[in-house]
Amino acid sequence: MFPAGTVVERALAASKADEAIVIVTDAHEASLRWAGNSMTTNGSSISREWAVISVFRDGPNTARVGSISSTSVDPAEIDAVVRASEEAARTAAPARDAMPLLEPTDDDTATWDQAPGATEIDVFAGLARELSIGFDGTDRLYGFAHHQVHTTWLGTSTGVRRRFSQPTGSVEINGKRGEGKDLASAWVGVGTADFTDVDTPGLLAELSRRLDWSKRRVELPAGRYETLLPPSSVADLMIYLAWSMEGRGAHEGHTAFSRAGGTRIGERLSDIPLTLYSDPNASGLEYRPFVATPSSSESLSVFDNGLSARRVDWIGEGVIESLVYPRATAAEFGAPATVPGENLLLTGGGDASLDDMIARTERGLLLTCLWYIREVDPATLLLTGLTRDGVYLVEDGQVTGAVNNFRFNESPLDLLRRVAEAGATEITLPREWKDWFTRTAMPALRIPDFHMSSVSQAT
Repeated sequence: MFPAGTVVERALAASKADEAIVIVTDAHEASLRWAGNSMTTNGSSISREWAVISVFRDGPNTARVGSISSTSVDPAEIDAVVRASEEAARTAAPARDAMPLLEPTDDDTATWDQAPGATEIDVFAGLARELSIGFDGTDRLYGFAHHQVHTTWLGTSTGVRRRFSQPTGSVEINGKRGEGKDLASAWVGVGTADFTDVDTPGLLAELSRRLDWSKRRVELPAGRYETLLPPSSVADLMIYLAWSMEGRGAHEGHTAFSRAGGTRIGERLSDIPLTLYSDPNASGLEYRPFVATPSSSESLSVFDNGLSARRVDWIGEGVIESLVYPRATAAEFGAPATVPGENLLLTGGGDASLDDMIARTERGLLLTCLWYIREVDPATLLLTGLTRDGVYLVEDGQVTGAVNNFRFNESPLDLLRRVAEAGATEITLPREWKDWFTRTAMPALRIPDFHMSSVSQAT
């Protein structure tokens, strides 16, 4: 393909707008699937997506914006995309988030001309070899491994030049044992940057342990139960909380972070010193350290392209500290500008493992997987969803059987208020939101009264 950096420079040179922004992302992806203890499909691909954002100024903080995206790799089409972007800007309504474009500060010119990061099917060689041992067992294994490397180039007419290569990978394994009404199903998964750190034997051992727990079946009614949430389940709930932390919505009274006359910043949620934060430099969970967006939303602004991402404590030692503010929204409400994170970490618990917490449980549930999570009430951030692939009964410090599935109704904000114990933080893979958000580190949480609102017939 034509070099991405050259696409940026040619598009900027072709622009006749007052200002222009060009973003190019090259994606190298590889995937591997297996079902019924045999490999089924594998493949790799290379693609490009790029966008030209044109800006016509009617004043320093008044502008019209047009953004056109393309997947073409033909350099002859650059001019046509630029012209289309300009036409879209000319006919656009004034942008509510208009701000001056950023000047260069943290440029990545040293890596600008480097080739994009890459992956190929061989990245799964070790995983496939170790999975084959599991295929020789009696449990039926299904799953998917995905690796992608997205390299982004960002250039603006004000001179900003930034580049970053983002590797993202994950492995999910579903195990099944038995047939019919005796069918047991369990799930394990892990995120990774390069697959060199994936402990496949450990994943298979945990999967087998969960299937062993299912030998005994227990039917329980709906109700409130002391519940242990492993890190993966905690991640799915905290991600939804993070997605709801838009500053404008809080100020305008639309979200669970609103209160009369302002926001809930400064409100204490828990006496446990839990800190929920995003950090582009978090070890093993690094992400692109700058804004690169082809369109504006309540969380991101095209005028902030190139803005550096820094660590943000959304909740600090139990207290709500920050919300998401693009620069224009921050200026409007007198708040610091913050960039939404592409990782999420929850720290401040103890050093207990999930097994330690199980051992201290007299009677409760172990809720390993959530799915089909949806918002019921944005004013309280009440979510509903289903359990899947493993709800287990804990009695006298041991897992004694598998329990029927439930529908739950809970707010992650309320859960943080009611946490009775938090364990050690560990890197984990969310089950529900893995396709959109993989970089998380969470502790297991003990909730004294998790609300299972009804019994689910899902199997």
